[in-house]
Amino acid sequence: MQGLRVGGFTPLTTIDFPGRLAAVVFCQGCPWRCGYCHNPHLIPPDAPAERSWQSVLDFLERRRGLLDGVVFSGGEPTLQAALPGALSAVRAMGFETALHTAGMYPERLAAVLPLLDWVGFDIKAPATHYDAVTATPGSGERVARSLELLLASGVDHECRTTWHDGLFGRDELGRLGASLARRGVRRWRVQACRMPVARA
Repeated sequence: MQGLRVGGFTPLTTIDFPGRLAAVVFCQGCPWRCGYCHNPHLIPPDAPAERSWQSVLDFLERRRGLLDGVVFSGGEPTLQAALPGALSAVRAMGFETALHTAGMYPERLAAVLPLLDWVGFDIKAPATHYDAVTATPGSGERVARSLELLLASGVDHECRTTWHDGLFGRDELGRLGASLARRGVRRWRVQACRMPVARA
């Protein structure tokens, strides 16, 4: 298996995988250009790796029985073809697995859902604002399909939206939440965007 390209690593978190003590693997690379991105160093897919995937596996081997799970975050983890193999390797070590994703690759998300215990799913905006927020044409349609797949899978999850009134209005935020509820989303969290942004 080609090793996962690791852009960062957190050895212990209590907040990124609900109810579990976990490590976080930050995967290098993201094709979107959201203006408020808080991990811009992870955007370039060809940036030098922060550490090797093997070093992560070695660390996890030493933490068996001490950690409950491993979170794959980013960047966008599903950008990397090595993700399914990495998830399988971590599960074989006895860890639960979580994924933070923006849902930009529906087919790749479908392939890894059977390997996941929890998903943190980013909903960037209402459909009419998606392309402007992500600076990527067609992004909203792909996310809608990924959300359908996630809801149908039965995998435990939470949807999150980073919001600033420079992105879209408060009324639109409320309508977004109502729309998600109608689709079957039971947990949706709004987190404040702490950077000034131009209105999309």
